[in-house]
Amino acid sequence: MGKVKTIVARAKIDCSHILGQFLDESHFDHLIESDTDCFQQADCDPLDKLTCKTTDCSKCKTVDTTDERKIAFKFRKNYFTKKEQEDAYLGLREAAQQTQNRGLAAGPKGAKCSGRDWVTVEQLHILDYLVKLSDNNFTNPKQDIATIRAQCANKQDTRGLVWLSSEVERFQFKFETWLKDTIKKDPAYIREQASWVSNELISDTTYANPVLSGVAGWYDRYPRIPYGRATSYTRDNYDKFSLAFPFLQSLNRGFKELLPWRHANQQAAANKIDSRFLVPKTVFTTVTVNKTFRTAAHYDAGDLSTGLSNLLVVSNNGRYSGGYLVFPEYRIAVNVRPGDLLLVNNHEILHGNTPIVLEDPEAERISLVCYFREAMLELGSYEYENLRYEFVESRRKNPEHPEWRQGWNGVSSGMWESHEWYTFLQEKNPNLAAKYHPPLTYSSLESLFS
Repeated sequence: MGKVKTIVARAKIDCSHILGQFLDESHFDHLIESDTDCFQQADCDPLDKLTCKTTDCSKCKTVDTTDERKIAFKFRKNYFTKKEQEDAYLGLREAAQQTQNRGLAAGPKGAKCSGRDWVTVEQLHILDYLVKLSDNNFTNPKQDIATIRAQCANKQDTRGLVWLSSEVERFQFKFETWLKDTIKKDPAYIREQASWVSNELISDTTYANPVLSGVAGWYDRYPRIPYGRATSYTRDNYDKFSLAFPFLQSLNRGFKELLPWRHANQQAAANKIDSRFLVPKTVFTTVTVNKTFRTAAHYDAGDLSTGLSNLLVVSNNGRYSGGYLVFPEYRIAVNVRPGDLLLVNNHEILHGNTPIVLEDPEAERISLVCYFREAMLELGSYEYENLRYEFVESRRKNPEHPEWRQGWNGVSSGMWESHEWYTFLQEKNPNLAAKYHPPLTYSSLESLFS
């Protein structure tokens, strides 16, 4: 292994204005293509900055390049073996399917989302304002709405909501016409109308531009899927997924060697959950798989804040160029090629890719991000989460259930504190019922209704 270059950033540039936008060569000054350790800016005393004459922050005694809390990234060329890369490619590439749930990373929105109109940031702010309109000191809201429009003129929409085309058509709804008529009414009517529009005409699912992306490994609970589980790719293709284990275990070793403090934090978190929610012999629960997907400027979310993320690339033939990972806040980019290892603080540092140019129509660039999902710490044992799944399914498939309706997903408010759930769990596994839901809780609740 050759000499490792060390970089300490002088400052962090405010790049909030390019969040959700695509990045290119104008967003960086330095391209990293050899082994490099990069640290974030020093935490200097503001008073010292007034008199500091240091021109090289890497020599400043306030910078400790052994402090992993300040890591931006560590990059190592040709870390993985050819066999590890080939098997990871075969084991993970099919996890990337067309999706619209990648938010800001998917880039600027087009005119429509699969034929549906986007709800604009201006419309959302106007609706929020009208829903909260007060009876007190009520005046004509025209001026306030004009102010909202001015404030939203250059705002990037980060919510990704769409109008429900069937409902919009049904009511012949046009936002500006509706708004003009509605604001002439009294506050109570305006609030009622704004709530109706928000709840009945706007989808509660967020969307983004369609991209090829997916998830392998395991996932935490979600409101509509309230149980820990394997992702659909892992569930249906476990043997194929397992081909990638040697690659992921090699990544784990590199993580432990290069960033032992960060790895120890992630190992401590991994030790708290059922090992069946982890990639075997690693500290990773989840792998995001992107197929020739140029991400726009974004921050990662959901990963363990005291651990660290990474970005790795595999390919069928490597015949592509570009796809540099850019950190615009530091004016640096990294050329991550197949076989390279990049441990990176994607949680705190804005990042995105330059254009990916395929030099062969058959070429694929598969980028991987492996991490520990922090919300996995809320899960119970593997058996317990499976019983939560069974409970939801038993309700969904039971037309005699008092809450059942056509298309119901089996989930309802308060279900996990209900006597129905406790009885189900007690019958299926008394030990788990005693561990996660002491009988006293339920007997006390029952007494309130007896």
